[in-house]
Amino acid sequence: MKTVTKIVLSLALISTMSQAQTTVNGAVITKADVDKELMVATQGRFNQVPADKQAEFRKQMLEQLIAKELVYDDAKKIGITNSKEYKDKYEEVTSKIKKEIAIQIWQKQVMNKIALTDAEIKSYYDNNAEEFDEKSAEVRHILVATEGEAKELAKEMKGMSGAALVDKFAALAKSKSSCPSSADGGKLPKFAPKDMVPEFSKEAFSMKEKTISDPVKTQFGYHLIYLDSRVNKKITLAEAKPTISNRLKMEKAKSIMLAKMKELQKKATIVTK
Repeated sequence: MKTVTKIVLSLALISTMSQAQTTVNGAVITKADVDKELMVATQGRFNQVPADKQAEFRKQMLEQLIAKELVYDDAKKIGITNSKEYKDKYEEVTSKIKKEIAIQIWQKQVMNKIALTDAEIKSYYDNNAEEFDEKSAEVRHILVATEGEAKELAKEMKGMSGAALVDKFAALAKSKSSCPSSADGGKLPKFAPKDMVPEFSKEAFSMKEKTISDPVKTQFGYHLIYLDSRVNKKITLAEAKPTISNRLKMEKAKSIMLAKMKELQKKATIVTK
C-alpha cells in the first residue's frame, strides 16, 4: 500500500517536475535516460514522432521510470534484494545479459562500418516525400446529432468574426456539443491528419483559418469546425538527414548480418537431438 501511495503522489506531481533531471529518493533520472528509453521503445524512431506528441511521450516515460524507482526502493526496504529468490533470478538474468551485451556491441560495430553517400540519403528523401510533411491543426468543434441542429447553430454565428466569433463558438460548444471537449469550449488537442476520421481531417486541412465549416458528417454525428490555426511544414533534407541515415544503416545492417550468420553457420558445429 505504501508503494502504491508513493506512485500516485509521484504521478500527481509529475507536471511540476523538471524533465531535465528528476530525483526519486536520491536516484537520478535525467532527460537523457528518458530519451534513451523512448528510442528503445520506438526502435530508434522517436525523432519521427510528431513534435506535439513527443512531450506527451516523454511525460509518460518519465512516469514509468519514476514508478520503477519507487517500487525498486520499496523492494530493497522490505528485503527482497536479499532473498534467495532474488539472488537466483539475478544470477540467471546476468548470465543471459552477458550474451545480449556482446550481441548488441557486435551489431553496433556492423552499423558503424556502414557508410552512406549523400546521394543515397537524398534519394530516400525524394522518394518518400510524404514522410517529411509535418502537418497539424488546432480547432474547436461542436458535435450534434443532426445536420439541422448544426445548421441552426451556424446561423447563430453568421456574420461574426475575430474574438467575438471564438467566444460565441466556445459558448455554444459548452451548451450544445455532445463531445467531451465541450467542457473546454470545443477545443481539441493539436492533431495530424491521420489522428482524426477522414471526413473531419479533410475539412480541417482544407478550410480557411479563423472560419467555421459547413456541417461535416462523420460516424459520430455532425460537426461544426472552427479552424484556429494550421501548420503545413516541409521537413528539410538537412533536418531529416540523421533519421534517414539511421534507417538506411539499419536496413543495410540487416542484410550484412544475415550474410554473416549464414557464414558462421557453415563454420559452426550445430547438433540437434
